[in-house]
Amino acid sequence: MVKTERFIPQAIEEIKKAAGTGKVVVALSGGVDSSVCAALAAQALGDRLIPIYIDTGLMRKGETERIKTVFSGIRLQVVDAGDEFLAALVGITDPEKKRKAIGERFIRVFEREAKKSGATCLLQGTIYPDRIESEGGIKSHHNVGGMPLEMAFTKVIEPIRDLYKDEVREVAGALGLPLEIQHRMPFPGPGLAVRILGEVTKEKVAVIREANWIAESEIVEQYRPWQCFAALIGLGTGVKGDNRIHGWIVAIRAVNSRDGMTADPLEIPFADLTRIGARITAEIPSVARVVYDITPKPPATIEYE
Repeated sequence: MVKTERFIPQAIEEIKKAAGTGKVVVALSGGVDSSVCAALAAQALGDRLIPIYIDTGLMRKGETERIKTVFSGIRLQVVDAGDEFLAALVGITDPEKKRKAIGERFIRVFEREAKKSGATCLLQGTIYPDRIESEGGIKSHHNVGGMPLEMAFTKVIEPIRDLYKDEVREVAGALGLPLEIQHRMPFPGPGLAVRILGEVTKEKVAVIREANWIAESEIVEQYRPWQCFAALIGLGTGVKGDNRIHGWIVAIRAVNSRDGMTADPLEIPFADLTRIGARITAEIPSVARVVYDITPKPPATIEYE
């Protein structure tokens, strides 16, 4: 485990040295990784830190409102870029191309916002598993392999790049961040886009946003998984009332893990799974069936794309 009493001052000093006398944009998503980075950078840079949250239109239900509330004590800039991200994903079905399109759009939006304040550096919450999976060819994380080769920032600062998720949580505790942040479930940077197999559309996002909210509300409090979510994996036939429908297939995934490098599926009683499936098919008319994913990591990844 990381020795927080040594890591925190080292990270603060690293940020000071990398930033010099300039302003720095921190990509703040509200997850533990970016929140730890923001807390470290705030100590290092003070008013020269510009925290920005980008609403990609691919966020969970109520996510943007929650972020505004949690970070109401800082000068957080909220950028609504949903239309930009959806436009960038039109016609794309390949998972790697999706991640790269999202990674590039993130950078372009941050570049645009940074220009307004004169910031020249970007600080982000890349952690060690992001680097391993991107560099090892497992998948390109939007903040590593998905980033464009050319960008306006003179420097990208990644103070927690060598930490695993459990170590980041330990640093969050040492920094005094709220428990809600310390123990928040991981949520992918590309958002709901990687929980939709195939092309991302506004309709599909609306479906999986609602299904994801139902899955989390049924599983999180009772079972405390490391991560759980819903994914839209295809189309299938079904029957609702007296009508045959061609509707969406939603997969539920819930896992336990220590650092995200390996994961085991959560054993949820069949009666609970049945209730979750019934809620999703009843509350989302376009969903025809619900399945539960029992695959560990490896051979599967936790997310679907």
